[in-house]
Amino acid sequence: MDEADRRVLRQSRVRLVGELQVAALWDALLNRELFTPGMIEDIQRAGSGSRRDQARQLIIDLETRGSRALPLFISCLEDTGQDTLASLLRTSRQAAKQDPEAIRPLNLKPVVIGPVSLKPKELRGAKQDPSKPSQGKLAPVVLGPEELWPAKLRPEVLRPEAPRPVDIGSGGFSEIRAQDRAKGNADLAYVLNADPCGHCLIINNVNFCRESGLGTRTGSSIDCERMQQRFHLLHFVVEVKCNLTAKQMVQALVELAQRDHSALDCCVVVILSHGCQASHLQFPGAVYGMDGDPVSVERIVSLFNGTGCPSLGGKPKLFFIQACGGELKDQGFEVASTSPEDRTPDSDPEPDATPFQEGAVTVDQPDAVSSLPTPSDILVSYSTFPGFVSWRDTKSGSWYIETLDSIFEQWAHCEDLQTLLLRVANAVSVKGVYKQIPGCFNFLRKKLFFKT
Repeated sequence: MDEADRRVLRQSRVRLVGELQVAALWDALLNRELFTPGMIEDIQRAGSGSRRDQARQLIIDLETRGSRALPLFISCLEDTGQDTLASLLRTSRQAAKQDPEAIRPLNLKPVVIGPVSLKPKELRGAKQDPSKPSQGKLAPVVLGPEELWPAKLRPEVLRPEAPRPVDIGSGGFSEIRAQDRAKGNADLAYVLNADPCGHCLIINNVNFCRESGLGTRTGSSIDCERMQQRFHLLHFVVEVKCNLTAKQMVQALVELAQRDHSALDCCVVVILSHGCQASHLQFPGAVYGMDGDPVSVERIVSLFNGTGCPSLGGKPKLFFIQACGGELKDQGFEVASTSPEDRTPDSDPEPDATPFQEGAVTVDQPDAVSSLPTPSDILVSYSTFPGFVSWRDTKSGSWYIETLDSIFEQWAHCEDLQTLLLRVANAVSVKGVYKQIPGCFNFLRKKLFFKT
């Protein structure tokens, strides 16, 4: 959109937000290809979801939709009977074309950045070779046309806002600015404005029946408490269920999927249990109920697809799995420099592994295959690489959950989820004698920044 159209839109924003009937516009905007269905969904979820919030977001996003956006929008208004607003925009646009000077801002005042000791003459003549920065006398920068300079310039001192802690080593200032830009762009990042943001279900299986042959997962309650507190701070409504059978796990997940999530922006599932390998098409692994029966991760994810959970369509669905992906133990390989040993003297790590039993999961497999479409807006984060054990300290909890909680605490205010999980993988990979590296299957369409 050119500057003239942009200014017309901004000058009319107050009236548009107050009068625009957005519900009637969605089909017209799609038919004229001004927005995609995903963009429309993001606009509909803007702010509190009220008509005014949707109208405000629509006007903001319209500026990004190309040089023909304004005339096409005017046509959409006419198509939906909003002739008064259409006439307002059309008249303003024609006036701006006839008198281009009318869109130029008036009474420009220059902003001067530089040492107070420099005089106006010095300001006009100060030129500096950028390849040879001066060590003593700094050359000011004057913003604004020279003919508008006042007789005596008094530089404005710009004080930087006190920054929050940033990790310059991971990408520097340019990466931070890129994250900030993505956060505010609905095309690049999911909109998480609802409060609460969404539901978070934590299934924590600690004690298993004797017939299952699975041991007590000592230390898992620490993981559960960490995740409960963390997602509460991230504005989720957290529900914890402990020691469920496989059937009860599926029932709890189905109940969550069948809730109305239309006023919410996200959904999180955390499962803490023993695990094993399982036959799969897209998502590997399975987690055990306290009765020793497994539930495949693929089946768990399939419950939240478009058919099973329509009110979460287009919204991120996150799954965090603390369980073994198999029974292999990774001894790692030698590298040039190693991290300091971070295992505490009294720690007692044990795996959440059980052998892969092909026959045990075939009962659940047909449901997963038949109901799981191509996934979208889904991320499944595993505590370990498929086929390998996941380590849990009986005193401090699992490596994965402990690190996940710590990374979220430090960086969730400024980094997206995928970057956070890279930090988690890096931190976990240097722990212990036996090695472990978390990973994820990411089918998100956009960046995800938690609400902090």
